Amino acid sequence: MIQLKDITLVIWDWNGTLLDDVAVCVDSINMLLNERQLTPLDKTLYQQIFTFPVKDYYEKAGFNFGEEPFEIPAMQFMDLYRTNLNQAALHQETISVLKQLQSLGLKQAILSAMEQELLVDLLQRYQIADYFDQTFGIDNHFGAGKIERGKELIHSMKLNPNECLLIGDTLHDAEVAKSIGCRCLLFDGGHQSRIRLETSGHAVLSNLNELFAL
Repeated sequence: MIQLKDITLVIWDWNGTLLDDVAVCVDSINMLLNERQLTPLDKTLYQQIFTFPVKDYYEKAGFNFGEEPFEIPAMQFMDLYRTNLNQAALHQETISVLKQLQSLGLKQAILSAMEQELLVDLLQRYQIADYFDQTFGIDNHFGAGKIERGKELIHSMKLNPNECLLIGDTLHDAEVAKSIGCRCLLFDGGHQSRIRLETSGHAVLSNLNELFAL
C-alpha cells in the first residue's frame, strides 16, 4: 500500500494525467484519418488502442506505413495538436493536488514522452512550472517512450527509487515505474481505459484527489 509519508518525490506524467487533452488528440488524429479516408475514432475506441510506442497506436488506428512513413502523420498530428491545444485545460483538480503535495514538502517532477521544448513551454503556459523540481521530456515528437528518461531523472535527483511515486494514465507509465524501481499509481481520466489500466495490478484513481485518501 502506498502512503505519502513514505514518498520523497512524486513523478507526474503530463498528457492525460495533469493535462486533459484526450479530446484534442482524438479530434486531431481524426482529421488525419479522414484525409486518408480511414474510419475515425471515438473516445472509447481511442482509449482502447492508444499505446506506446505511439507508432503502434497509429497502425492500430489504420495508418499504412507501407504507403507513407510514420514520420509524416506524426508531424502532421503535432501541427494539429498545437493548433487545437487551446481547447485543452488542466484536469479540474490538478492545481489543488500540486499545491497540497508542495505544502507537504514533497518534491515533484514531470516525466513525459512529449518533446522537451514544447513540454517546458506548456508548463509555463498553464502556469504550473514552478511546482516542479525537474522537467524531463524527450528529444523528438515521435513518442517512442520514456524509460531511459525516467532512469536519468532518478539519477539526476540522487533519490532512492523506492521513495518515488510515478503517477500516469497509461500502461507505459507502469512499465516505466517498474524499470526505474519506483512505486506507481494510474489515473483513468486520460488516454487509456480503466479496464486496461487495471491489468497492471496497480491501484487506479478516478480523481487525482484520491491520492490523499490511500
